[in-house]
Amino acid sequence: DMILTDDNFASIEAAVEEGRGVFDNLQKFIVWTLPTNGGEALVLLGAVLLGLALPILPVQILWINMMTSVCLVMTLAFEPKEKGIMDRSPTDPRRPLLTASLGRRIVLVSLLLGGAVYGVFELELARGASLAAARTASVAVIVFGEAFYLLNCRSFTRSFVSVGWASNVWTWVGIGTMAALQVVFTHVPAMNRLFLTEPISVLAWAEVIGLSLAVALVVGATKAVRRRLRPDPAAPT
Repeated sequence: DMILTDDNFASIEAAVEEGRGVFDNLQKFIVWTLPTNGGEALVLLGAVLLGLALPILPVQILWINMMTSVCLVMTLAFEPKEKGIMDRSPTDPRRPLLTASLGRRIVLVSLLLGGAVYGVFELELARGASLAAARTASVAVIVFGEAFYLLNCRSFTRSFVSVGWASNVWTWVGIGTMAALQVVFTHVPAMNRLFLTEPISVLAWAEVIGLSLAVALVVGATKAVRRRLRPDPAAPT
């Protein structure tokens, strides 16, 4: 419902545009939150079902959820309205927040993050790293995987490059803050004692960044394929 304070039709148009922007950002928030938590759940569930050592401890999941919720996902609230938002057809009010295509993306990202965690965990153990160091690398790959995936969530159809590098400066502030906190989490002795972590090697960091980027690139590739199949950039998700 809308309450009009004047008889200018532009007020209705502005209200509809603002509503579409809010609806988009709410979807982006959900599409970031569900697969990132889903990836963490898959890691724990897989370890329990297969009788394997936990790649991430509960206290470390607390760190991930506490920090990423503040530093990463909140930046989506400041995401500007996408170009062409008023060129879209009216949204059916009965349409759910999560469409089939967004549901598929949630499943894909959950599997990619879970696979990246197990990948770096097994790589580190195979290279002779301690269990604590392997878990530290696992935490890092989730954090950076979520950070890079955040860039993909800035638009459902466009790449983050076409959206604009500087159109939401808070995204970069959040990612930079999260990266700095993760370095502290990994290499400061007091944090090591508190969260049962250990410093990791330069090679481990390279594996973390490589796997995290791979998650973002795969999601970006699926968006590119979707754009080719549905070339209208203003089309809703």
